Amino acid sequence: MYLSSTRESNVLFLGDIVCLVTALWLTLFLRFGEVPNLALFRKVLVPFSVLFIAWLAVFYVFGLYGKHTIPFKTRLPALLLRAQIANTFVAAVFFYFVPFVTIAPKTILLLAVVLSFLFILFWRAELVPSLGFRKRQRAILIGEGEEKELLLKEVQGNVRYPFKFVFSTNLEHVKSANFEGDILRTIYEEKVSVIVADFSNEKIHPILPGFYSLLFRRVRFLDINTVYEDIFDRVPLSTLGHAWVLRNITGTSQKTYDMLKRSMDIAISLVLGAFSLVLYPFVFMLIKFNDGGPVFIVQERVGRGNRIVAIYKFRTMKLQGVEQVTRIGNFLRKSRIDELPQLFSVLRGDLSLIGPRPELPHFAKLYEETIPYYNIRHLIKPGLSGWAQIHMESPPKFDVGYSETKEKLSYDLYYIKHRSFLSDVKIALFTIKTLLSRNGI
Repeated sequence: MYLSSTRESNVLFLGDIVCLVTALWLTLFLRFGEVPNLALFRKVLVPFSVLFIAWLAVFYVFGLYGKHTIPFKTRLPALLLRAQIANTFVAAVFFYFVPFVTIAPKTILLLAVVLSFLFILFWRAELVPSLGFRKRQRAILIGEGEEKELLLKEVQGNVRYPFKFVFSTNLEHVKSANFEGDILRTIYEEKVSVIVADFSNEKIHPILPGFYSLLFRRVRFLDINTVYEDIFDRVPLSTLGHAWVLRNITGTSQKTYDMLKRSMDIAISLVLGAFSLVLYPFVFMLIKFNDGGPVFIVQERVGRGNRIVAIYKFRTMKLQGVEQVTRIGNFLRKSRIDELPQLFSVLRGDLSLIGPRPELPHFAKLYEETIPYYNIRHLIKPGLSGWAQIHMESPPKFDVGYSETKEKLSYDLYYIKHRSFLSDVKIALFTIKTLLSRNGI
């Protein structure tokens, strides 16, 4: 992607590793009051190396390797502190419950957590900014429509992005006599090094020959729609058309990815499904004591290829009268316990852990009639969580919501276009973080 720097992430990652190892060495020095010998350092480093891998994964989940990480110096201490609190719990489980770990370093662990926090905070807040990753280039923006204005508003004056727009114009002015001359004059006078434009729009074709010479001035050209995707992590719906869909979307099988995804579905649903069985008797009693009605409900949802699939949930609504969530049902929904039976739909293959959320058939029919290309999301298997769920604050759930569903579709299309096993793992990790933080999805 154009805006996310792999180099930045790699430097942050390597620096964090150095900080963790250095913090461990200093921890041993403070704990024993002398410079640790190589044998002692190796003995402690072996289990801590496994732990550090888990800690770095937690950093990733908390967004510490995201494309907007570096500029947020004021937010960094709180974000890093929350990550280290989570890491402390991870370490407690690792050292006290994993059977093959033979040491239980209470003092060492406490010191390592505190020192690594301080080292990484200093590294990221004071040293990384001096490396000059975020020297902003001067850019111009040429496009039209709502997405162009949204992109301009997001980038303008925001130091998180590697360029700033010094000039913006609409393609509707391209037919004016001085349009090309004004653009080129601005590029030279403002020392522009990046041009973000809608190159898929036919209106821009008359000025493309004038841009050609700029290649020799090392001006970089970026497509506005690709930049939009990179910034907002979703597809601009105004670009959708048959040509876009045919170029970017495929419903064909990707053998390696499909095999890895199905393996993850089976492994995780088996483990979580087995552990969740412990809760079933308690949920059964709570629902029965509440109103004596059935424990489970069966709902029809639209699956892959528009096939109707049945999913199971713990019942959370009253049986009679006005539709209303029961007191027990409210707890089950907030804790997501009501969705645990869906793990068996994952195991059966009707759902996946990751994918567009499955829609009720009558809602899906309404959306297909109103929202262009809505049914593209049915090309792949729906999931318990998805790209839209981890990005939208309030995705539509229990009622028809056309504007919210359009936004959700933009995220779903982005996922379908860019889906990979690593993106599925990322969504799974962020879903866990969301659930643990009680934000819901």
